[in-house]
Formats: sequence, C-alpha cells, structure tokens
Amino acid sequence: MTQDLPLGAPLPGWSPPPRPDRDSLAGRYCRLEPLSRDHAAELHAAQLLDGSIWTYLPYGPFPDEAALADWIARDASGADPLFFAVREAVSGRALGVLSYLRIAPGAGSIEIGHVNFSAPLQRRPAATEAVTL
Repeated sequence: MTQDLPLGAPLPGWSPPPRPDRDSLAGRYCRLEPLSRDHAAELHAAQLLDGSIWTYLPYGPFPDEAALADWIARDASGADPLFFAVREAVSGRALGVLSYLRIAPGAGSIEIGHVNFSAPLQRRPAATEAVTL
C-alpha cells in the first residue's frame, strides 16, 4: 500500500480526537463502568448461565470468580483495549463487558470489541444502548 494515495476529501481543520477516558457512561437502560476486579462476582454469576458466549473470544470461560478477577487485573486493565462492565439499570447487576480497542487518535479511528453479553443482557435495550454509549 502506498502512503501517498488520497484517502478521501480533505477535512479542513481536522485534528486528532483525544483518547477515550476511563470514565463511566450512563444511559437510560445501562451504565458502562471501567472494568475492575470488583465486577468479577456479578459477571461470573451472570456468565455461568451460558458457556457459549465464550466461543469467539480468545479467553474464558473462567472456572471461578477468582480466575475472572485475575484475568481482569492482568489482561483487561490497560488503556488499549479499554474495557467496561455493562451494568443493567433494571437489575443493577453487571451483566456483560465490552471494550474500545485499536485506539488510533492520529487516524481518527477506534473499534468496539471484546463484546461478551450474558444471556440476561442479550437482545435487550441495555445491550443496544451499551454499544451506542
């Protein structure tokens, strides 16, 4: 790929966006909270309901809460990917995770990935809102 090929129309005044903050984001149906070991108990309980949610992820399922907490501390506490727990508003429980990843402010790009929604969160307004947030 040649670097001197145009990528599209120039954007006058464009400047790289800031990196996303590790801040909570609140919506009507859910709240995204920076993922921490404190979420391990609720997430482990919710994710035991359906082991198939791990099929397309390179980690999990976790045999117990401690293993999930260790993974969070070791692999999910960095800046990229930047993980969030999804706390459903109705139940108040953390029922899933997702992240920003491949964060490239210079290119103006970011991805959403590592989506792992437990059965009680799937196909619910909170799941849609989590991705929107």
